[in-house]
Amino acid sequence: MTFDFKNKTVLITGGSRGIGSVTAKLFAAAGANVAITYKSNRAAAEHVMAELGLGNHSVFQLDIADPVAIQNFFKLFSERYERLDILVNNAAVHLEHKILETDFENWAQCWDSTLKANLVGPANMCYFAAQIMVKQNAGKIINISSRGAFRGEPGNPAYGASKAGINSMSQSLALVLAPHNISVHIIAPGYVETEMAAEVLNSPAGEAIKKQSPFERVAKPEEVARLVAVYASEGMEFTSAGIVDLNGASYLRS
Repeated sequence: MTFDFKNKTVLITGGSRGIGSVTAKLFAAAGANVAITYKSNRAAAEHVMAELGLGNHSVFQLDIADPVAIQNFFKLFSERYERLDILVNNAAVHLEHKILETDFENWAQCWDSTLKANLVGPANMCYFAAQIMVKQNAGKIINISSRGAFRGEPGNPAYGASKAGINSMSQSLALVLAPHNISVHIIAPGYVETEMAAEVLNSPAGEAIKKQSPFERVAKPEEVARLVAVYASEGMEFTSAGIVDLNGASYLRS
């Protein structure tokens, strides 16, 4: 499968590791100018940048949960790039807070932190991206959701709720942005072989998680990245507002 994103500008949040870093490399290899954001691990972000090769690539520190930081970020972004063709909202947090095992202080903090990072932050990214894309009369927004939005997250209920919110928010934006030739797409993976999932996948529960899929494995970051690139390609606009599952048939819905 080959892609051509020559002269396209792509912005990927959480691009220093996991799905974000693999997606950044795919777009760069396909000719795009790639900007990635990271929250705290500058070394990891710079390592990804070094692997992107030639192009007008850049890295920005950004706390996605901070609306003022997002506003300031887009000022810097617009000073460097004239366009924004594709936004990939990938950054997220996954904090355990089991309702029958945690105290209320931790429960409340996990809900606050998760919703700010996983729902309000991406919504704010969409807001500023839309302002740019409307002026271009073109653009694509791709939001990374989760199987947990449908299957439930008993140990991380705020995570599941935030991803369900991403789905609804994305579909609402798809309706209002379509007249401006901007499409909004949602990808809902199950478990993916990333740093975020490594602890649980390497735990005694890991084998049972893999067996949830008849493939007896979890997704690879490259599989998610390729699907992002598919929806970012020209000719996929009419899939706007659709939610595509990428979970290896580990959870079925209709």
